[in-house]
Amino acid sequence: MSSPFDLPGVEWTSVSPRLVVARRVVSTAGTVVSLVVVAVVATLWWSPWWIAAGAALFALGAWQWWLVGRQVRAIGYAEREDDLLVRRGILFRSLSVVPYGRMQYVDVSAGPLERWLRIATVQLHTASASSDATIPGLPPEEAARLRDRLSRRGEARLAGL
Repeated sequence: MSSPFDLPGVEWTSVSPRLVVARRVVSTAGTVVSLVVVAVVATLWWSPWWIAAGAALFALGAWQWWLVGRQVRAIGYAEREDDLLVRRGILFRSLSVVPYGRMQYVDVSAGPLERWLRIATVQLHTASASSDATIPGLPPEEAARLRDRLSRRGEARLAGL
């Protein structure tokens, strides 16, 4: 039985492994802040439940740390003749097909952490807000190349209409 996510002849391009680092930094910061809050509250109002809460938060943080690596490996994109494919997800998988002729504009963005790790996010905007596609974790050179290439292909498709 074939899956709607397995497309024959499609070569997927992976995102940078630096995206794992960025997402783990954010996840770890949230876990550490939560653990500090639990520790302070446990110090002020002692109860064994606070130890259980701290252990649960730590376990959740460790699980997120592991999961981020798998999530990032599941992100990929492929440029085809008439459209761009973007896939993501492990348990809840998604595959977006964005025709070049439907693209209105392409954004490249990078926050402070992304700039420090030398990665960027490319976001495609289409006429339909529900069909926008995002490709996080691209090296800046690849993000610029993809932005320019997608813009050219989108303009060429619109001109041909």
